[in-house]
Amino acid sequence: MAYDFQIAVDSADPHALADWWAEALGWEVEPQDEAFIRRMIAEGHASEDDAITHRGRLVWKDGQAINHPDRTAPRLLFQRVPEPKVAKNRVHLDVNVGAENVEAELERLTDKGATFLHRGSQGPHFWVTITDPEGNELCLR
Repeated sequence: MAYDFQIAVDSADPHALADWWAEALGWEVEPQDEAFIRRMIAEGHASEDDAITHRGRLVWKDGQAINHPDRTAPRLLFQRVPEPKVAKNRVHLDVNVGAENVEAELERLTDKGATFLHRGSQGPHFWVTITDPEGNELCLR
């Protein structure tokens, strides 16, 4: 049996990080149902502390997802965790921007809060390793 999956990313601020990744990848922030959140609070299934206002909308505090516009890739879920990132990721995303676009994307993303780490190559393949604003590694190739 084959399984589907989503990729979960631990985060201090899941909404800001989801916004960053959505812009970085050209993806869409998954809408949250404000009326449903309000109903869950009113019915006692959640508390006011479970929600925040982000960009003028009431959203669940502890998570935000983004999706490929065509839903052709796994969903990325950013989830709030209490501890900061302290070591290198054991899993990271390789973002295929095309060899001709790597430098422009590096500049665009560092202007938006990414940090350049290093360049790498193996044979004819090359990549640039950066981090998102919370320090999660990704490679542009």
